[in-house]
Amino acid sequence: MMKNYFKVAWRNLRKNKTFSVINIAGLAIGMTACLLILQYVSFELSYDRFNKNAADLYRVTNDRYQHGKLLQHGTITYSGVGPALRNDYPEVINNTGVEPFKEMVLTYGDKKIGEQSVLAVDNSFLSMFSYPITTGDGKDGLKNPNEVILTEKLARKLFAITNNNFQPVIGKLIVISRDSMPYKVTAVCKDVPENSHLSFDLLVSYSTLYSGGNGNWKEANNDFTDSDFWHYIELKHGADYKKLEAKLTAFSQKYFHGDKVSGSDEKFLLQPLTRAHLYSDYEYEIGKTGSATVVWGLFIIAVLIIIIAWVNYINLSTAKSMERAKEVGIRKVTGATRMQLIRQFLTESIIINLLALSVAVVMVVIAQKGFNSLTGHQLSMVYLFSTGLSGYGITVGIVALMFIGITGSAFYPALILSAFRPILVLKGKFTTSAKGILFRKILVVGQFAITVTLIIGSFVVYKQIRYLNQQDLGMNLSQILVVKPPILTRWDSTFISRENSFKNELNQIPNVKGASVTGRIAGDELSRAFNIQRTDANTESRFTMRNESIDADFINVYDIKLLAGRNFINTDFNPNWNKLHNIMINKTAATQLGFHSNREAIGKPIKAFGRNFDIVGVINDVHQKSLRYPLEPTIFLPSYGTDNPISVKVSSKDVASTIASIKAKYATFFPGNFFDYYFVDEKFNRQYIDDQLFGKVFGIFAGFAIFIACLGLFGLSLLATAQRTKEVGVRKVLGASVSNIVLLLSKDFIKLVLIAFIIASPVAWFVMHNWLQDFAYRINIKWWVFALAGLLSVFIALATISFQSIKAAVASPVKSLRSE
Repeated sequence: MMKNYFKVAWRNLRKNKTFSVINIAGLAIGMTACLLILQYVSFELSYDRFNKNAADLYRVTNDRYQHGKLLQHGTITYSGVGPALRNDYPEVINNTGVEPFKEMVLTYGDKKIGEQSVLAVDNSFLSMFSYPITTGDGKDGLKNPNEVILTEKLARKLFAITNNNFQPVIGKLIVISRDSMPYKVTAVCKDVPENSHLSFDLLVSYSTLYSGGNGNWKEANNDFTDSDFWHYIELKHGADYKKLEAKLTAFSQKYFHGDKVSGSDEKFLLQPLTRAHLYSDYEYEIGKTGSATVVWGLFIIAVLIIIIAWVNYINLSTAKSMERAKEVGIRKVTGATRMQLIRQFLTESIIINLLALSVAVVMVVIAQKGFNSLTGHQLSMVYLFSTGLSGYGITVGIVALMFIGITGSAFYPALILSAFRPILVLKGKFTTSAKGILFRKILVVGQFAITVTLIIGSFVVYKQIRYLNQQDLGMNLSQILVVKPPILTRWDSTFISRENSFKNELNQIPNVKGASVTGRIAGDELSRAFNIQRTDANTESRFTMRNESIDADFINVYDIKLLAGRNFINTDFNPNWNKLHNIMINKTAATQLGFHSNREAIGKPIKAFGRNFDIVGVINDVHQKSLRYPLEPTIFLPSYGTDNPISVKVSSKDVASTIASIKAKYATFFPGNFFDYYFVDEKFNRQYIDDQLFGKVFGIFAGFAIFIACLGLFGLSLLATAQRTKEVGVRKVLGASVSNIVLLLSKDFIKLVLIAFIIASPVAWFVMHNWLQDFAYRINIKWWVFALAGLLSVFIALATISFQSIKAAVASPVKSLRSE
């Protein structure tokens, strides 16, 4: 019996080639888009799930409030927080502290390797997280100061290992830049998975930080005075972290009563490790972050596209049921039961879906490289079905989605076709029911409502990203390359003077317009200064502000407007930080401090860092970070140190030659160091990488959705035209023009598209309005966006159905009437 079902189904597919191609193409394109997007979604949701204890691991976060206002929402906190939590609460069974360092240079013999990511951790780190040790001491490998664990990739690079035997590496001594001390390699671990929010090439023993004189690492203790640490804790399996979180108010009162450090109210929270990647709106983020809004937005797009494809199939199959009514009637008269007919048509529908799925898999393989280039990740079909990567939830969801969709889209047409009454069919009295026609219209409206929503969404995303790129930042980032600071292996009292000489030499290079040394670069997170207050006014108000260290060339290199007062001059600088007494502030800081004008702030004293400063200048506000964040009050100090980057303003002419000249000067002043650079605008724009990806994927797959919808509309118009052939012939004989016929055949579809537009507009506005709330600076959704989307959807519908309508309108009426 099944063999007969397959044979009949195959014959029917071959007989109706046009509709078979439309059905399979629509389904295949929808499935391809869905599978590609779900790869990315599954990958993003898989972050940190490779850790065996992932469900019990949490990150400690720290909010700071002043006068009831949230001032800091960060992942950094005090060095003593992790140990104190473990000591005070029995549900905390393990903790680890993490301290990231700037990219380091490693030396082994005569070999140097730069750009290595280093984390200082303790032994608990390896027991809490699943970074398997392949060689060496994984239990106590980070117990003593100056011990390190390398990843396999770094071990291969540093020691020229060509096989999987890393035993010769163990016990070797390497030198890490900054302190020029030897570090013993105690173990080698597997490379960090791409879906880990923590990334490193090298692990340094945490106790090195407290080694007290063995090197120049910062001195720290497990106390509550230094807040530049990251903490992770492990709870007893099954423990409710919300209940523990509720106890942390008492924890804050116990250790931070009296505003010991920041003059702020401290609030501690716990974030599940598996949410650290996608749900991070924190400052001072340590790891790789993504956007939950983008991921779930793309997931919804994937589901909507596949729904459009299945709706197409249902609509076309039920619309074509009229042509198969006689077949059903004959089968029933000759003894076929309804269940047999359902099985027959169900088999046919499932074959079409499986053919489409097969084509989709091939299309995914073909498109994989381009899609990986678009997302910046090495994705594959593995991410859809590996429970180890993404957990059972997404895998079961994908399988369920495909199963329900395929069987559901197949079952409904089978049910409709099997319900025909043979007597009416064979007498020629069978007609499509009003309910059936209404249902198909509802499907078309729903399909185009989704399509119009995607069109509107594409316009809004494009406009917002364009707005972000065109917004005035208050500074000019164009043609500024940043030279990474040289690495000092030991303290050098001549470094600052050499750096100034290097800057002066850079200014002598043709096409170099200026150079500046700063503590941070645009896009970096600035540090905060607490308890800032005016000392010339009778007020107890204190403020928290960002702070930045700059030189006298900063505002000129970045084209920042000086609003009042003066720029820094040479006499403002002093190697002894405690002797600095002049500062500059931005416009927002002047307003927050209560000055009625920028000029009024000049010469006024303020207290910061526990001592007095005089304001010598007010500069324009600049957007240090992306436009997701509002402007913040900032103070600027005339100071820079040995690890600060150098910004060089260059001409657009002969950039390669200019960079070569800068490199030569760098080698002269800082011999033996790596010369590395990047352009600051490229770094700044990387803050928008998730939004740009969202915009690109949104636009591309909205195009897929439009194409699929058009395929369905084309098929329906083809069928509608065929069913009205005689009517068209009669109208033409009676004098109807081509335009009359085209309007007749098109108006019903256009009405449905307009209804879809009316439904889609408020839905699209609501969704995109909420998406825009993530940005401090955003566009307003204008009425013309909806008007343009409506006109475009009508144009697309007309373009799709006009071909078949015009073809029917210009055909000879003699042929259509004779065929009847």
